[in-house]
Amino acid sequence: MRTKSLKKNTINVVTLGCSKNVYDSEVLMGQLRANNKEVVHEEEGNVVVINTCGFIANAKEESVNTILDFVQKKEAGEVDKVFVTGCLSERYKPDLEKEIPNVDEYFGTSDLPNLLKALGADYKHELIGERLTTTPKNYAYLKIAEGCDRPCSFCAIPIMRGKHKSKPVEALVTESEKLAAKGVKELILIAQDLTYYGLDLYKKRNLAELLRALVKVEGIEWIRLHYAFPTGFPMDVLEIMNAEPKICNYIDIPLQHISDSILKSMRRGTTQAKTTRLLEDFRAAVPNMAIRTTLIVGYPGETEEDFETLKNWVTTMRFERLGCFTYSHEENTHAYNLEDDVPEEVKQQRANEIMEIQSQISWELNQAKIGKTFKCIIDRKEGNHFVGRTEFDSPDVDNEVLIDATKHYVKIGDFTNIKIIEASDFDLYGEPV
Repeated sequence: MRTKSLKKNTINVVTLGCSKNVYDSEVLMGQLRANNKEVVHEEEGNVVVINTCGFIANAKEESVNTILDFVQKKEAGEVDKVFVTGCLSERYKPDLEKEIPNVDEYFGTSDLPNLLKALGADYKHELIGERLTTTPKNYAYLKIAEGCDRPCSFCAIPIMRGKHKSKPVEALVTESEKLAAKGVKELILIAQDLTYYGLDLYKKRNLAELLRALVKVEGIEWIRLHYAFPTGFPMDVLEIMNAEPKICNYIDIPLQHISDSILKSMRRGTTQAKTTRLLEDFRAAVPNMAIRTTLIVGYPGETEEDFETLKNWVTTMRFERLGCFTYSHEENTHAYNLEDDVPEEVKQQRANEIMEIQSQISWELNQAKIGKTFKCIIDRKEGNHFVGRTEFDSPDVDNEVLIDATKHYVKIGDFTNIKIIEASDFDLYGEPV
């Protein structure tokens, strides 16, 4: 049966998962556009490419459901072809081929040239930094490295993404200049582990050197750091963060847990004392830094005592931003050999308790912002509000600043000084000064 789709010869790229997948989809779309292909992002097209996530159970389920959904559309004649790429496909390709054979072809995370070939396009090596960005025009993700060398027991990322591989400083500067020329004002640096950056290429942790190069890019006003690993953190990064106004006083450092026995089993290479000291050093070096972290509850063997230790520590540390996940038992990881012995409802209860503590902390920290003025970037308009962010907030995961659009006008994509007039636990309300 032929497709009923109105958009003929149009490739629809559907992105699931994290910001690293968003980046990969944008690179794919840039390559397709350079091959004169008609390409859209999560709109209608007769050829569909699904960029999947395979990180934890929920993400895998969403990816499988999305594949099944498009296979159904293919069977109904609404699309011609369905291709699958990304982490889930890298990790479970033989199983997927057997279980969902109606997909035209499956590709892994490093199969871009082959995927392009299947789409009737050539991989163009000269396209350094050419991407079709899908984020609001004022910010973009900048992936500075691929893969991970860390041995964390719970994580399947090295299986899906391979060993750590840094991109050269020069290539990242070129990419940033191209983004700035398109109107991007904020770069969000991403990698599986930012702190490892440069060890493979330059034989030293080179994140500070990269930051010194990126702050010189004209048009870029904010540079934000995501996904730093606590062990071996290069402290010279804090010096440049403090000295250079373009680098946001913000860091995303997933700490996962704090009980020493759980940290040891997780193979995190650190202890409660070392982690606490590191965070104290952060705050001493950059006094008004916003620290974002993520935690895992319900890891195998996590006792009530371990959980109490974690709760007390979260209460004491007063993180500006925090997210909490329930442990997902992943095949081929080191922790898969352990018994997944914390019941699902206990995991969920523990996650809720952590987020209740964090909600109160966030509310208190936000109350202290009332009456103060912050430089905000305006991302979008939603209903009766313009939605912006301070330098202490990353898109999609952190607090937002809401400005009443029935009373005030601010330009989307611009920086504006906003005075905070009201605050809830995870949102700020303000007016332009």
